[in-house]
Amino acid sequence: MITAATLPAITRDEVFAHLAQSPTGGITVLTPNHRLALALQRQFGDFQVVQGKALWESADILPWSGFLERAWHEALYADTPALPLPLSSAQAHALWENLLRSSVAGETLLAVADAARLAHEAWQLSVVWRLAPRLNDAALNDDARAFQDWAPRYERVLQRNGQIDAAQLADRLPPLFASGCIPSPQTLLMYGFDAFTPQQAEFLTALQGKACTVLLAGPPACASRVLRMSCADTEQEIQRAAAWARTRLEAGSTRIGIVVPDLAARRSAIVRIFSATMAPDYALPDAAPSVLPFNLSLGEPLVAYPLVNTALLLLELAGRDIEFERASRLLCSPFIAGGEAERDSRAALDAELRRRAEPVVTLERLLGMVTEYGGDCPQLARQLSTLAGFRRNRLHGTHSPSTWAKALSEALAVAGFPGERSLDSSEYQTLKKWHDVVAAFAALDRVVPRMPYAEALARLRRVAADTLFQPESPEVPIQILGVLEAGGLTFDGLWVMGLSDGNWPPPPRPNPFLPLALQRAAGLPHSTAAEVLFTARRTTAQWCTAAAEVVLSHPSQEDDRELRPSPLIALIAEADTAIASYPEFRDAIYATRGDERLPGDAAPALMSGTVTGAGTALIKDQAACPFRAFARHRLHAAALETPHAGLDAAERGTLVHRVLAKAWTQLRSSDALAAISRADLDGLLAAAADAAMERIKRERPTTLSGRFADSEKRRLVGLARAWLVQDRRRDAFTVVAVEDKRGMAIGGLTLNARLDRVDETADGRRIVIDYKTGKATAGAMLGERPDEPQLPLYLLTAEAGAAALAFAQVRAGDMKYVGLTRDADLLPGIKAWAESRYREHYPEWPEVVAAWQTDLERIAGQFAAGVAAVDPKSHPATCRLCDQQSFCRIRERIGQTLEDGEAGQ
Repeated sequence: MITAATLPAITRDEVFAHLAQSPTGGITVLTPNHRLALALQRQFGDFQVVQGKALWESADILPWSGFLERAWHEALYADTPALPLPLSSAQAHALWENLLRSSVAGETLLAVADAARLAHEAWQLSVVWRLAPRLNDAALNDDARAFQDWAPRYERVLQRNGQIDAAQLADRLPPLFASGCIPSPQTLLMYGFDAFTPQQAEFLTALQGKACTVLLAGPPACASRVLRMSCADTEQEIQRAAAWARTRLEAGSTRIGIVVPDLAARRSAIVRIFSATMAPDYALPDAAPSVLPFNLSLGEPLVAYPLVNTALLLLELAGRDIEFERASRLLCSPFIAGGEAERDSRAALDAELRRRAEPVVTLERLLGMVTEYGGDCPQLARQLSTLAGFRRNRLHGTHSPSTWAKALSEALAVAGFPGERSLDSSEYQTLKKWHDVVAAFAALDRVVPRMPYAEALARLRRVAADTLFQPESPEVPIQILGVLEAGGLTFDGLWVMGLSDGNWPPPPRPNPFLPLALQRAAGLPHSTAAEVLFTARRTTAQWCTAAAEVVLSHPSQEDDRELRPSPLIALIAEADTAIASYPEFRDAIYATRGDERLPGDAAPALMSGTVTGAGTALIKDQAACPFRAFARHRLHAAALETPHAGLDAAERGTLVHRVLAKAWTQLRSSDALAAISRADLDGLLAAAADAAMERIKRERPTTLSGRFADSEKRRLVGLARAWLVQDRRRDAFTVVAVEDKRGMAIGGLTLNARLDRVDETADGRRIVIDYKTGKATAGAMLGERPDEPQLPLYLLTAEAGAAALAFAQVRAGDMKYVGLTRDADLLPGIKAWAESRYREHYPEWPEVVAAWQTDLERIAGQFAAGVAAVDPKSHPATCRLCDQQSFCRIRERIGQTLEDGEAGQ
C-alpha cells in the first residue's frame, strides 16, 4: 500500500521541469486544496518566464477533490454504463436532514440542520478512513447508535436514486481508469501532501498498478531567520503583523504570508486593522475605491453580504411576518428599486414608522403604514403593493424546489431587486453567486419532495449560509491564511499569530457520531490530543522553513487572563524585527493641523425667541444639561426608537392622562363628582377609556386588541376611579382648565404649554395640577436647575398667583397629591409652605416664587443665548437614559465608561 514515506520524492523545480518538457503528456499535479493549486499555477508561469518562454500550455494542476469530480464527469459523458449522478453539498445535506427528521433518534434533536451536517461528516470520515467495518465491534453510545442506523439508510437512498456522494468517487473511479473508459494520467504528482488517508492510499496504489507513475513533491525548505514575538494583546498583535506586512511590502517583498489559526473568529478585526494600516482613509465616505494589497483565504457566509441579505429579507417579508428591525433594513436598502432616488425620504419614513410599528409586522401592515406615512416614497409603496399582489397569487401551496426557485426569483424581480443603480464589481459577483445558490436550491428536486413556502425559504437560507464567498480580486502580495490553506506555500516573509498556549495546539475536535476509541485507533486528525499535537508539531516545523523570515507571535493577555507562548514555540528566542510605524489616519491629519481656537460651549444665539414646537421640555433639558437642550431642540437630534411589544410606560401614562382629562371635561366640579352615581361614573370612565385607546388602536391595531384591550380598559377605569376617590376628599372646587394649551414667554423664549388641569377653590384660589403615573417628589421643582420645572413655569407664565403646584400621583396602591402649596387647606396631605421642610431655603411663598422667576429666566436666557456646554447636572444619573451620549461624547470627556449600575451611585 502506498504511503507518503514510500513514494519517490522530487522538488518543486523538478515538478516544473517535467511540466515544461511535457505539459500535455499526461502529467497531473494534485494538491490538498484549491489555493495551493492556484499558487503552483502562478509559480509555474513565473518558471516559464524565467526560462524565456512567452507562450506555453497550461499545466494540469488541480486539487484532489477537483481531480475526482473532473474524472467522474468525464466518465458520465463517456461510452459507459449508466453511472450514478454526483450529489452537490446542498443535496447531501438535504438528504441527511430528511433522514434525521424521519428517524426516532432525530425526534429528540433540537438543531436538526447542525446535527445533519455532523452526521454527514461522520459518514464521509467512515468512508475515507475505512471505519464502517469496525463500527459493529466498537462500543457505541447513543449518538453512535443513531449514526449506525442513519448510515445504511443514506446509502440505500443513494442507490435507489442513482446518486453518489463525493466521498465515494475515489472508490468508484479506479475500475473506470482500469477499463479505459476514461484516460488515466501517466504521471501523478502529489504536491504538498504530508500523509494519505486509507482511501487515497488505495486509490493511488490502484493507479500505480495500471502503468501510472505516482510521485511525491513539496515546497523547498528555506534557510529561515525564525523569531518569537510577544504582544500585549490580540489587538496589538494584529496591528504589529499589519505594520510588519506593510514594511516588507514597501521593501519590495511580493509574497507575504500571515497565518491565523483561528481566522474565522478574528476575521473582522483583521480586515479592519489591515485595511486601516494599508489604506488609512479606506473607511471615509468619499474615499475612492481601491484594491487593498491583502487577501483573506476565508470567505464569509453569503448571507452576510448586504445584497443577499436584502434578497432574503424581501422573501421573508413575503412570508407570514417579520421583525420590524429586519424590515427596517429593507426600507433603507439600496438594493430595492427607488433605493437611491428615495434614499432620504425612506430614512425619514423609517424613523417615523419606528414610533408607530409593532415589533413584528406583516407585508400588508408595512404596506399600510408606508401608504399612510410615506407620501414621499411612492415607488416604495408601488413595489410593496406589487409584491403583496404577487404573494397572493404565487407564494402559497406546496411545490418542488425548482418551482419555488422560479417563484422566488420572480418575487424579487417584482420587488425591484437588486435596485436601479449600477452594481460595483464586488456586488455584481455577489449577485452572480446568489443566482448560483438559487440554482443549487432548485437542484434539490432530486432529493427533496414538495414543500410549503416557509420550508422552501428556510432551506434556501441554509444553502446561502453554508456557501462561503469572497469576491475575486487581482493578485495581491499579502495573503492572510488559515492553517490548512497555508500548507505547501512558501513566502518571502511569514508571520504566524495567535500562538498562545491555549490556542496552539488547538483543542481536539472529534466527531460526536463516531466512537472516540475508533477515531483514536484509526488516527483521525483532530480526534485526540495526541493527534492534534503531532499535527501541530509538523505544521510548526513547516512554518519555520516556509520563508526567509518567520515571525511567530502570541498575545500575553486576553481580557483579565494572562497567556503564555505555546510550548511548541517557547524555546525560540524572543526578539524584535524591523517594523515601521504607521500613524492612524486621525493622527496623521492631526499632525498637519493648523490651530484655530473657538469657544466650544456656545452655539449661535437664537435669531428670535421662538423655537418651533418647543414646550416645557426645553427648559427641563436645559436645566439637566445645556448640550442636551441644544441637540434636541435646535438640532432636532434624536435617537431612533425601537418598536416595542404592548404599551410602554410613557404610553400607559398618556392613556391615564386622557381618561382623567375626558372625565373632568364632563364633570367640571367636585359637586358633580359627588352627585354622580357609581353606575354613571363607571359608564363615563369606560367611555373615556375607549376614547383614550382609540388613537393607539388606529395607529397600532395589534397593540390594543382582543383580551389585552379589555385588560387595559379595566386598568384605566380602575386607576381613574381610585384617583377620583382622592378628589372626593377635597373641599369644594371647580375645574377651570383641562388639557389647556397656553403660550408662555420667559427669558426671551416663547414656548407652548399644555396644562393638564387647573382647579379653583370656592374662595378663588387656583391649583395647577400635573398627572404623574411614576413616582413624584415635590423637591424636584426646586433648586437652581430643577428636575421638574414645568409646574413652576405654568405658575410664572400662565397661572400667575396660583396658590399651589401639585403632581397628581396616579399609581396603583399609592394615590396621592405631591406638591407645594402656599396654604394648608388646599390639598390633602400637603402642608402649607410655612410648615414644609423646604422653608429653610425660602422662608415665605413669595420668595420661592421669586427664586423660580430668577432661575427659570436664567435657564431660558442661557438657551436663547446659545449656551450649549456639556454639563450634566448630576453625572452619571443625568446621562444614564440620555440619547445624546454618542453626540456629546460624555464618556470620552470624563475618561470612563458609563455602566448601568452607576446611576444609583
